[in-house]
Amino acid sequence: MSLDQKTRDELREIAARYPEARSGLLPMLHLVQSVEGRVTPEGIEACAEVLGISAAEVNGVATFYTMYKRKPVGDYHVGVCTNTLCAVMGGDLIFERLKDHLEVGNDETTEDGTITLEHIECNAACDYAPVMMVNWEFMDNQTPESAVQVVDDLRAGNEVHSTRGPRLCTWREAERVLAGFPDDRADEGPAAGPASLAGLRIAREKGWTAPAGESKGESK
Repeated sequence: MSLDQKTRDELREIAARYPEARSGLLPMLHLVQSVEGRVTPEGIEACAEVLGISAAEVNGVATFYTMYKRKPVGDYHVGVCTNTLCAVMGGDLIFERLKDHLEVGNDETTEDGTITLEHIECNAACDYAPVMMVNWEFMDNQTPESAVQVVDDLRAGNEVHSTRGPRLCTWREAERVLAGFPDDRADEGPAAGPASLAGLRIAREKGWTAPAGESKGESK
């Protein structure tokens, strides 16, 4: 696919949001992925042209961050956390089960183009370990069986909800949201869960409060 005029106009729209246009490069790359399914050479050139920088600079950013892909991603990017805590809690077992079930390896896509499987680093959700993410939405407290059910439902076209977020959309749709074009799903689902709020609950029960900050010029 090639970048149409609408996409090029939206790239300029993103760049115009920032005092320094090049600050818009990250969401611009997400927009490229939403259209082409990956960061393509044409997308790199288009971003460079809009920002007035070299293609090498854009390529350096696109190859640094793992959220930017250089080969096509399936309809659903399934990322299994295999960092220390999630791995100990069962993340490694989940990843191995999904590889066998989907008949793919790491960073590979199923033959039907539906699921891309990848083991990923910490999702900052250790209180819900082991965690899996689908298009960057949380699927908490997973087991090998529940993870298989999620991917089977996605492949069957069934509606799937994040455990702490909205209905799951496709990877390209999620990439467009990351580019700064909301899909009006931000308020679907809870923003936090009991495990994340445990400390706050205990503090309220015990009447704990944070120390008051010192005023300017105040000395000990």
